[in-house]
Amino acid sequence: MIKVAVIISPNYKDYAERFLADCLLSLREQTYANFKLFLVDNESTKETLAFLKTRAPEAEIISLPKNEGFAGGNNAALTLALKDNYDYAFLINMDALAEKDCLEKLVNFLEKNKNVAAVQPRIMLWPKKDLINSLGNETHFLGFGYCNGYGHKFNPPTDNLVKPICYASGAGVLYRLSTLKQVGLFDEVFWMYNEDQDLGLRLWLAGFSSYIYPDAIIYHKYEFNRSIKNYYWLDRNRLLVYFKYYKWPTLALIKPAALIMELGLLLFSFKNGFYKDKLKVWAYFLKFSTWQYIFKQRKIIQPNRKISDQQLLKMFKGKIVFQEVNSPLLDLANIFLLAYWQILKFIIRW
Repeated sequence: MIKVAVIISPNYKDYAERFLADCLLSLREQTYANFKLFLVDNESTKETLAFLKTRAPEAEIISLPKNEGFAGGNNAALTLALKDNYDYAFLINMDALAEKDCLEKLVNFLEKNKNVAAVQPRIMLWPKKDLINSLGNETHFLGFGYCNGYGHKFNPPTDNLVKPICYASGAGVLYRLSTLKQVGLFDEVFWMYNEDQDLGLRLWLAGFSSYIYPDAIIYHKYEFNRSIKNYYWLDRNRLLVYFKYYKWPTLALIKPAALIMELGLLLFSFKNGFYKDKLKVWAYFLKFSTWQYIFKQRKIIQPNRKISDQQLLKMFKGKIVFQEVNSPLLDLANIFLLAYWQILKFIIRW
């Protein structure tokens, strides 16, 4: 029988006390029974470890002395799953809960589609269960990652489609572990945010695909304000994605749009009180060690890629869709960026 590792996103301090109960209950009710639960405790203490062992006695608890973030925490569990020859790993956020047939439907989908490396369930908001959190995630050509359909009502005729997606959300995704063994796990330099985007693009470049399977459903207690508080990681990591995956000629052509966006983001950061974080991002890219890392990653990724920049740009988007950021400046920028993206798609043939 197919073996599945179910990995709940890492605990940090009181996170499990706030969110674990509902997530655990939904997993215990799954119709697919052949899975083992893994829980990582970041910056573990005697108190947090005891709490997890009491609340989730069926889980294998991985105690990490430091806070390794989303990427490092999940990698600790994924490494054990690979060592023990699990077939699939289902990642679910601790602040999420799955419908009882979710895991069974996702496993069946990957069993029938051997070249698909990752499948995402339909992720709905909680408690507003009729509103979408993600129907698969999108990438803007300047590196921004965002949820497709966020905040909209689910419309079955158009939304209930099984189809390829740019990348699967780390909030809920089933990965084929034999594929991750080939392409690698989450890049721990990302620490938190965009690590699922980075892995999703690595899968596509290696010749694999990611899909959305909307009949499988999870609900996510998502709060936009929780994410935007971590502006540094969001902005730094989308630039890492930008520099890692394009070929050098493409980066040269995109550079004018990228510079204009940087000025716009600086204005946005001043307006919203994130300017220190924005300056910190720029300082990060002035470090020699940062470029050593980027060049090292490009040496690994670029020589063996199976798809071109032309194909990437067709997969990417030309419009930034952040539904909770209403700004006339963003509307104006989108007109320019959409036109720029169309020109790039016409010019780039490599």
